[in-house]
Amino acid sequence: MAEATQSNQDLFICPVCLDLLKDPVSLNCGHNYCTGCIKDCWDQEDLKGVYSCPQCRQTFTPRPCLNKNNIVAELVEQFRKTRIQAVAPAPVVGLCAGPGEVECDLCLTRKLKAVKSCLDCLLSYCEPHLALHNQVHPGRKHKVVDATPLQERICTQHEKSLEVFCRTDQTCVCLLCVMDEHKGHDTVSASAGRKEKETHLGETQENFKQRIQEREKEMLELRKAVETLKSSAQTAVEDSETIFTEMIRSIERRRSEVTELIRAQEKAEVSRAEEHQKQLEQEIAELKRRDAELEQLSHTEDHIHFIKTFQSLSQPLESLGSVNQNPSLDVKKSVSSLKEQLETFCTEEFMKISATVTAVRAILQTRKELLQYSCHFTLDPNTANSKLHLSEGNRRVENTDELQSYPDHPERFDVSLQVLCREGVSGCCYWEVEWSNFVYIAVSYKSISRKGKGDEFWFGGNDQSWRLRLSSSGCSFMHNTEQTKLPLVVSSRIGVYVDHSAGTLAFYSISDTITLLHRVQTTFTQPLYPGFAVSRGSSLKLL
Repeated sequence: MAEATQSNQDLFICPVCLDLLKDPVSLNCGHNYCTGCIKDCWDQEDLKGVYSCPQCRQTFTPRPCLNKNNIVAELVEQFRKTRIQAVAPAPVVGLCAGPGEVECDLCLTRKLKAVKSCLDCLLSYCEPHLALHNQVHPGRKHKVVDATPLQERICTQHEKSLEVFCRTDQTCVCLLCVMDEHKGHDTVSASAGRKEKETHLGETQENFKQRIQEREKEMLELRKAVETLKSSAQTAVEDSETIFTEMIRSIERRRSEVTELIRAQEKAEVSRAEEHQKQLEQEIAELKRRDAELEQLSHTEDHIHFIKTFQSLSQPLESLGSVNQNPSLDVKKSVSSLKEQLETFCTEEFMKISATVTAVRAILQTRKELLQYSCHFTLDPNTANSKLHLSEGNRRVENTDELQSYPDHPERFDVSLQVLCREGVSGCCYWEVEWSNFVYIAVSYKSISRKGKGDEFWFGGNDQSWRLRLSSSGCSFMHNTEQTKLPLVVSSRIGVYVDHSAGTLAFYSISDTITLLHRVQTTFTQPLYPGFAVSRGSSLKLL
């Protein structure tokens, strides 16, 4: 094949440009031309309306439709490579392309480092092959640039060099693109496009430097925050260990005191019982003695002795009083009650401690970390005020001040210009919204009142909802009528994060950076639903 192409090389030369055929097309007369060359010739004949072959002068009417001759194109490519390779020198040791370097496309065995790339041949050449490339193309000079990965310089659709910058689509295209899908667009040469971009180069670099400084400052602050957090955590652990140790010791002391109290009471009651037992034994002995004397007295015949002695023996003994026969030191109920109260107290305090510790996470979170909790929400048409228009799959709401044809529904806000989402939040969740003009971004219990006029029916005007108020003139947060003024927000994107179990609610301003606007630490008793209020001429979209 190589010998055949070498001996018939004139077949691959364009009669117009006298160079190797580029994108060859074949006319009905059998002659081959570069697509660009024959088009240029025929463009000059447009006024005559008759088109001819530059070699044999055969005429065609109307202008023929040109199609690339793929067989001839393949033969031309093979000829180009085999001609250069036939006289190519052996690879030079030590000049092989390394990792990340452009390789010579014509080196067969050891790939040398390319020094130039031809945008016409769409090949990269080492120094020896570059010299041969220049000898092979005597007719016209190809466009040669420093070695570069040609994939970045080639149109993926037409496999042509990217030579034109399309201002309309802000992208580089080839000449065929300009005549095809970019036809009619505002286009300039690549060099002109570069000059335009270079006018913004200094500004862009300055912005990058500024952002680098901001990021470095942010990173320094974050490092300080992490160090502070570590120190604070260590101190908190040590303090908690000390406090819990003291609590355990205090409980141990109380346990010992209760035990000593029980034992002391036991000793006193046993001593009292033993004393009473001794008195009872003495009384029994006395009664037995008197009983014996009375038995003996019953046999006497001396009446005077009987009367005197009987009176003496029949005198009642001093009463010893009664003693509790079922003594009990039952403190189990009291101790159990103390245990339950202590456990309840510890549980409540632990939840507060846990919420305080978890709240630190909201300060150190990045947008990338928040996005892992992303949730999908849709607006509920059954709750939307009749002046709110929902669109884009119930993910966008705007106030057109025109009544919508919503059916009556018990969950609809009848006066306040508000709407809730269908989906609720009971775990960790994050979502973002775009807003304009004047809106409320809120979370609310589903039990919020819907029917009525007054501040208590708006988000933030009751203990059922929490809302962020945004406008071009100011920003504020409100819950249960208590308002907190916040800095002006210029970003049109807001992020909302909820950790239901930890009782955390946070609002963020999203731009090139993420900024915490306000954070709430509380206890949520019901699932939360995202909610929005939109004033006239305003809109809001869930992202």
